[in-house]
Amino acid sequence: MRHKKSGRHLARTTAHHLAMRRNMAQSLFQYGQIETTLIKAKEVRPFVERLITLARRNTLVSRQRIMAMLNDRACILPDQQEAYEAMSYADRDRVLRARTGRRHRTGAVPASYNKNKFTFVATSVVHRLVTDIAPKFADRPGGYTRIVRLAKRRIGDGTDLALLQLVGFDDQKPTDLKKMVGSRRKKTAERKRAMEGKRTKSGKAAAKAAPAPAAKAADPAAE
Repeated sequence: MRHKKSGRHLARTTAHHLAMRRNMAQSLFQYGQIETTLIKAKEVRPFVERLITLARRNTLVSRQRIMAMLNDRACILPDQQEAYEAMSYADRDRVLRARTGRRHRTGAVPASYNKNKFTFVATSVVHRLVTDIAPKFADRPGGYTRIVRLAKRRIGDGTDLALLQLVGFDDQKPTDLKKMVGSRRKKTAERKRAMEGKRTKSGKAAAKAAPAPAAKAADPAAE
């Protein structure tokens, strides 16, 4: 019996469970809402509330605690996602690796970058949490998130699905992650087809340019 055992195992090891919780919290801070199963949303919600409470203090100790609990990653804001998808792979790498602060990526374009070409760079999740999200909850004593149950169920096991949202971010345009992934795959497939078409055309052009083989002389013995 699991008496006095708080939390949910979710059929995962401890390391996998903590990594899943961190990744879901980072995605929530990046996009403002995420779609997941109801049981996962209930598990992640207290963790997110704790992080926002620490971010509201905005002290050195609280930021160090957030880094220890959440880690950090570079993120592209939802309103910049479309422009990011249109970039080449080399430009995307430069956008993600831009260092604009002493410790965190603040989102400011570095002086060494061409600002006509790069109008934005990646932002740190921790920086976004402390500077953008936490100030909006300065006068709110808890209850920073909400869980909205969805009518549909997950295909396969039929489990309940839900939206985990940050309160006050309703005016933000919802980000369709599945559509983003689909468009990315579509663009990759189009690039591959374009490259194959170029190779086919170059092969045909080379075949036309090559001299025709000389006709074989008739064998008199065969006649």
